[in-house]
Amino acid sequence: MAISNRAIKRLPMLVIGTVIGSLLVGCNEQSPPQLSDNSKQRYQATEQSLARHQAAPEWFRDAKLGIYFTWGPYTVAEDTNEWYPRWMHFDFSEEQWQGREPGYHIDRLQWHQEKFGHPSEFGYHDMIPLFTAENFDAEEWVQLFKDAGARFAGPVAMHHDGYALWDSQITPWNSAEIGPKRDITGELAAALRANDMKLITTFHHARHLQRYKGQSIEQAMQRYGHLNSYHAFWNSHYPWIEGLATSSEDPKLRLLYGNIPEDKWLTDFWLASLKEVVDNYQPDIVWFDTWLDQIPQQYRYDFAAYYLNSAQDLAKEVMMTHKDLDMPASFSVEDFEQGRRDKLSGAPWLTDDTISKWSWSYIDGLPVKPAHWVIHDFIDIVSKNGQLLLNVSPKADGSIPDDQRAVLNALGGWLKVNGDAIYGTRPWLIYGEGPTEMENSGHFTKHVDYQAEDIRFTTKGDVIYAIALGTPREKLTIVALARNNSLLNQRVFLSVSALNGDYVESWQQRPNGLEIKLKEGAPEQVAYAFEIK
Repeated sequence: MAISNRAIKRLPMLVIGTVIGSLLVGCNEQSPPQLSDNSKQRYQATEQSLARHQAAPEWFRDAKLGIYFTWGPYTVAEDTNEWYPRWMHFDFSEEQWQGREPGYHIDRLQWHQEKFGHPSEFGYHDMIPLFTAENFDAEEWVQLFKDAGARFAGPVAMHHDGYALWDSQITPWNSAEIGPKRDITGELAAALRANDMKLITTFHHARHLQRYKGQSIEQAMQRYGHLNSYHAFWNSHYPWIEGLATSSEDPKLRLLYGNIPEDKWLTDFWLASLKEVVDNYQPDIVWFDTWLDQIPQQYRYDFAAYYLNSAQDLAKEVMMTHKDLDMPASFSVEDFEQGRRDKLSGAPWLTDDTISKWSWSYIDGLPVKPAHWVIHDFIDIVSKNGQLLLNVSPKADGSIPDDQRAVLNALGGWLKVNGDAIYGTRPWLIYGEGPTEMENSGHFTKHVDYQAEDIRFTTKGDVIYAIALGTPREKLTIVALARNNSLLNQRVFLSVSALNGDYVESWQQRPNGLEIKLKEGAPEQVAYAFEIK
């Protein structure tokens, strides 16, 4: 069946020839580009050299909260999630789907065909011009994020689909050329810096390369021991399917669908995209998604050295993140996807979580979390030496739905009153106490419902902050702050106050704990933060 090219925007032949030609010509035993050694202080692409970098800058540890957004052409469908460019090529049985996220259409191929046409007639490349973003307002978005309490923010610069949310010379499939016709990252960077906020750019493009060209799903399942087709080719976003655009020999389509020789893809797409964003936008954080281990180590280290040397030239304190063991903790910060630690960590860490219950990108009927879930999890994260990167899910037209805004407003409202217990703090000797325990730790932790007896601690200078995850209606007893508790080293408290107002009726430091009683009529709060001196 013929592949429709009606939605492919014609670019100047010189640009197309230069960009695509360099990517599609294979090379033999080409090594990654090496960085010059301008001085002994320049970072080299080795762990020993890179480890000189402080993984978590103090500004990051002070900031606590960042906001980013999963937004791209995949939101046009308003179905599935950000993996739509992959799943639109498949149908699944209930057994294969194994009861995954509710609300998804498991008959994806059929659904796509009914709404847009068969992928041979309407591929993902045809969807990209429909990503219009006409309501996108960088200044308004940044103000929303700032009001929510975020100190850093930014875009999913490139997801698995290989679409660049910046004005790129590396790929014609970018927001300045096709779709919004705007430099999304550039507009955001300017608005963020005007508001004294840091810029984060996240990269998920390690999965963009087609690694299984010509292989069937059955072959991949057998080769990698997958139980069903849901997991087949998991590290390769686009499936190579004969007769579809994913297997096209058209140079421009090959570039979008990752149908490129691996050596050229690594140098001229994966690494070049990162360098272009660093050069043009100077992000304060470069964040990496999973499967970064699919990129040869030398390329990862080459980028790290390039980024750190660039920051050094600009006298900027920057940071990188990793998941699992994809980069050493000696020079990058560990990130947990939709999860967190169950204990206090000596090293700073990050959680990336989304405002909805399961999808990262906007879909019709997106189930948004209650605000108290987000606030309680955030407090728990901070008490354990973590930071939160919260994802929001804009629509394809560039609007952020009201229910998501309501959660951000609630988070910002709580932080406006209680921010002293969060910003600029460090973990106390223990993270907290209380009856509620997490079921698991790391990625994808299960939701737990906290109560007022669950206490989380932070500290700043000589002040201890105790945050009750609810409104204590009876007398609140904080065991860790008992008189003569060894944690306090014979410290005696002089004052206890609530950050939200004059609502503490009485307090007493007893041998069994610090007892706090609120005044009658004290308002309900998602969490009560007490300042203890």
